[in-house]
Amino acid sequence: MLQFMPQAAARPVYKAIQSALSNAENNFGADRDDLVVAEIYANPGPMRRWRRFGARGRWKPIRRRSCHIGVILREGKR
Repeated sequence: MLQFMPQAAARPVYKAIQSALSNAENNFGADRDDLVVAEIYANPGPMRRWRRFGARGRWKPIRRRSCHIGVILREGKR
């Protein structure tokens, strides 16, 4: 469902889940059909300080935020 959703965050979450599935299959020899998402979370990542120029020669601070997406899989039946 995530690959067809119009929200901007759906694509990175979909890619994180696919990466976790591929890692589990390659590193641990798990069967892709038996894996389910046990936990998924987003922790705050580094924040870049940026500035935009405002009126009268001043500048306004902008914080460009990022996050770290974590996916935990386990073997189980759907």
